[in-house]
Amino acid sequence: MPSFEATLSMVLHGSLFVHVVLMAIVAIRLWKGKHVIDRLMASDVLSNLALAVLVLGALIHHQNIFLDVALGLAALGFISVIAFARYLTDKRMF
Repeated sequence: MPSFEATLSMVLHGSLFVHVVLMAIVAIRLWKGKHVIDRLMASDVLSNLALAVLVLGALIHHQNIFLDVALGLAALGFISVIAFARYLTDKRMF
């Protein structure tokens, strides 16, 4: 019977693989989106998947710096999506 650490490692690596595949699918949607709203939503999902990949990397490699980078990327992604959505509705940034 495999140990807890081996099982956890397999689950984390499998989850990392699934998230990277999902990032590729969303990147295609971002590139070939029919409407601007589709591209906006795809960019938001892509940033969230990138956050998940960073957190999984932190768990796999036991490095806390990945969590710090993920936190900064989350703040930047939130602000950029809000700014872009406002630009689309009002045709001005601020």
